[in-house]
Amino acid sequence: MDHNTITPLITNDAVVLGILLVILAIVFKTSSSSRPFLQKFYKYVPAILLCYFLPGILGTLGIISSENSKLYSVASRYLLPASLVLFTLSMDVPAILRLGKKAVLLFFAGTTGVVIGGPLAIVIVSLFDPTLVGGYGPDAVWRGMATVAGSWIGGSANQAALKEVFGASDRMFGSWIAVDVIVANLWMACLLYGAGRAKEIDKRTGADSSMIESLQRKTAEFQEKMARIPTLTDIMLILGVAFGITAASQAGADVLAPWIEKSAPQLEKFSLTSSFFWLVVLATLGGIVASFTRLRNLEGAGSSRIGSALLYVLIATIGLNMNLKAIFQNPGFFLVGLIWMSIHAAIVLTVGKAVKAPFFFVAVGSQANIGGAASAPVVASAFHPALAPVGVLLAVLGYAVGTYAGWLSGILMQAVAPSN
Repeated sequence: MDHNTITPLITNDAVVLGILLVILAIVFKTSSSSRPFLQKFYKYVPAILLCYFLPGILGTLGIISSENSKLYSVASRYLLPASLVLFTLSMDVPAILRLGKKAVLLFFAGTTGVVIGGPLAIVIVSLFDPTLVGGYGPDAVWRGMATVAGSWIGGSANQAALKEVFGASDRMFGSWIAVDVIVANLWMACLLYGAGRAKEIDKRTGADSSMIESLQRKTAEFQEKMARIPTLTDIMLILGVAFGITAASQAGADVLAPWIEKSAPQLEKFSLTSSFFWLVVLATLGGIVASFTRLRNLEGAGSSRIGSALLYVLIATIGLNMNLKAIFQNPGFFLVGLIWMSIHAAIVLTVGKAVKAPFFFVAVGSQANIGGAASAPVVASAFHPALAPVGVLLAVLGYAVGTYAGWLSGILMQAVAPSN
């Protein structure tokens, strides 16, 4: 995140929210248009990518800014858990569990890509310019990179833990946060683009996507069977369930996180002292439990569509974080970050091709590492809303291994860095 305090043109969150919703409305309206030009355009540019990129352009131009806005915080803590509740409400739990082994394999391929990608990036760059990845003491570049390894496998809690473990200076930490956000968002844009062309990719790689298609088909059949014109009562009930379970999850997280921090502080390395971790876990669990009750029938009134609407607001606020101007402040660090992400991508794509995994597993396995619980369900739902919980389950795995795998990556980076 850019640490320059440049005041954007628009600072009122009510205005920013309005702009984001107008962007979403225009994208959805044009993407469903019958005009040949627009149909051709959206064939190559997925709508979800625009919902994400257009706010990023406004952020880069200094019109609006995530740093002066509380919208991302609100969207990630209120709208994300509520959308997860609504997605899991109608999910076919046994079918999701059957997706199993390949999803986990691709997740760990992604983890491996981050762990070894950092040290390899240092080795590659040091062949040309050792000073770029050198440094001494708390300002050593590898220390800043170690915090990114925690972020790219787990999340911000793991990132903060590794800052303390490796003692990166605030200056180095701040510089690498910018790299973390921009490079991760550019990679997420690639995955969203791929999601729009998943069938073509699977056909080319010979992947068997029958299980995923079966789950999508069963979900669509259930939606059709239960479909009805929603009444105001239905919509209020859907919102009540979504935000009621979110409220209970918030309350549970507010109790659990401090209690664990106090009684078992060593569990911090598993992110178990993070209230956001518990919020995501409890909201998902709440939705799963509700899916075994009559509340599942709310899908007929469009519960997952309302969940999608909430999630798209989150996507637009994530896009706000992508201030591309930050690249010009530390261009060398961004080069290192891009090489690192390329190694991660190469490993995930190679493993995916070797085991003939559908692109869905490649994308979600990667994003569960790089983006964590805030964005793995976004990428998963780009394939189908019914698949969002798969992203959450893998992201939770990322929280569990993030600090350990990030620590290992940090130790390897220290070993190959030009000067320690």
